Amino acid sequence: MFKKPLADTKTSAPLRSSDRRKFKARTTERFQLTPEIADTLVPDGLLVQKFSAYNGEPGVLYTSGDGDPLWFSVGKGLSSSFDELTPTVYTLWKHPTLLPVLTTPAAVIPVLVGGADLMVPGVVQAPAHALAGALVSVAQFMRDARGPPLAVGRMAVDADKIDNNGVNKGKAVVVLHTWKDHLWALGSKCGPPDALPVVAEAAGGAGDDSDGTDGNEGGADTPRPGADQEPAEQAPAVTQDGAAEVEEIEQLTPEEVSTRLRAALLQALRTSLAALPKSAFPMPTTTLYTAHILPARPFSPTATTPVDIKHSAFKSLSAFLRASEKGGLLRLKDARPDVQVGAVFPTHADVIAHEPHRTVGEEDERRRRAEEREAAAEAANAGKTVTVTELWKPHLGTLPLFEDLGIDTTALYPLAEVKSALFTYVEKHDLVNSFEQQFINISSNPVFSAALYGPPNTKGTTPAPEFARREEALSALCKHMQPWYSITVPGDEPIVKKGALRSITVTAKARQGRRGKTCTHITGFEPFNISADALADALRVRCASSTSVSLVAGGGQEVMVQGTQTRVVLELLESLGVPKKWIETAGIKDKKKK
Repeated sequence: MFKKPLADTKTSAPLRSSDRRKFKARTTERFQLTPEIADTLVPDGLLVQKFSAYNGEPGVLYTSGDGDPLWFSVGKGLSSSFDELTPTVYTLWKHPTLLPVLTTPAAVIPVLVGGADLMVPGVVQAPAHALAGALVSVAQFMRDARGPPLAVGRMAVDADKIDNNGVNKGKAVVVLHTWKDHLWALGSKCGPPDALPVVAEAAGGAGDDSDGTDGNEGGADTPRPGADQEPAEQAPAVTQDGAAEVEEIEQLTPEEVSTRLRAALLQALRTSLAALPKSAFPMPTTTLYTAHILPARPFSPTATTPVDIKHSAFKSLSAFLRASEKGGLLRLKDARPDVQVGAVFPTHADVIAHEPHRTVGEEDERRRRAEEREAAAEAANAGKTVTVTELWKPHLGTLPLFEDLGIDTTALYPLAEVKSALFTYVEKHDLVNSFEQQFINISSNPVFSAALYGPPNTKGTTPAPEFARREEALSALCKHMQPWYSITVPGDEPIVKKGALRSITVTAKARQGRRGKTCTHITGFEPFNISADALADALRVRCASSTSVSLVAGGGQEVMVQGTQTRVVLELLESLGVPKKWIETAGIKDKKKK
């Protein structure tokens, strides 16, 4: 139902206190809730909003003060039919047993998220007494664990017919709403909560759920005969990015947590700590722990025990560091008010023998980049903005600088990554000026000097200064790298080209031989996927003036429109998604209308 954006949404308004009390009372009665749970699912500050689905059906949406959609109703005559009220996945994540639960294998979840209904062959467990038309939630099947609800729908057939193999094909659940659909996207877009371990249940567990919940309110039967089940020793889980993984829930002892923390310290000594200059020490112990040890912890999606000092055998950070000092991995320095790390020893035999592992920091960075890419894609598709990214590639004299850092010299890098590489090199070779921290020593390092200002004593190159500001050094490095650019137009593949991107030029000038007659000329629009003919047609209508298209020297086309139309051209280009940064104007300005 929400696989496409809502067609029309009205302004949300706070629900009156009296209406909220009625809403809460009816919700409590309908779903048999305790007062405490009802307060959680119908919170203060509830907002109500009317909308239309993409198929034209009217609906009412109830959201929290934070903007998360909690309940919705779709269809005519909603005020007289409270049974149509449906919880969203945000609500079900707060109370997973609010609705009877069906489970399905991990491979089916992406299909449901894509907008499909749940078919009978895909049902592993079915609720005990859910009749056709009843609201149910759908979760991923796991052994010895309860997966979070990922979809909400209505039973297409009676559940007991599925359990008794009376129905073996067709739809089991008509899906109304899923994780990652457009209704979910209206909220905070948080991922599903972790699966919860389930204590062994009685056979036919619908009525004997581990949390004491009645079978009609979320219990699930044991896997039905012939269902598509997972192997007994494996429990597939859905991660936040939708990938299916085979997992087993593992509980860690304090000794195992301590072992993983030591492995994290060894990993940090091989990587981030080894790259630090001597000037980084002495270092606060909390900085060592939060910035280096915690990100270097082994990544384990199945561990339910937090890997931190509190859950380790050490119980305190100072005890852990004292043990590490005794093992020769670091040296502590007594200082007031707190102990500091005086030095670390990346060449220790244990560090060299350590086998690198996948870290929590790497996983967090991967997820962050995935979320950024997804957010950028959604923003590009939702609006008309053309995304322009300036890129640089290591070239000639700049190659040794990147090779020294072990960075791929064949890749293209945005400005932020070029800046990061530059400052990493500065820190590695201790090039920060000891008298003025905002300056970098240039001439003392031949590789650095050649990368920024070219080989010394070369005709046509500017002699390298003794030192320069950080922003000046970054600008000099970019000038000696090879420029590229990427342009992404919504709906099209990104266009990546070599060379510096030129702005679109809008110039108003007098026509040759026609005194007092002015025309506006537009060039450089081709990289932004703008057709000359389409631009000329649009300007002809907007300006009510004649237009023409001609070739320009050096390649490309020029659109000319009669009159001083700079303002109109700017508005048109911006409506086509061209950022203001990439539009230059020159010549006569528009005359003010009288």
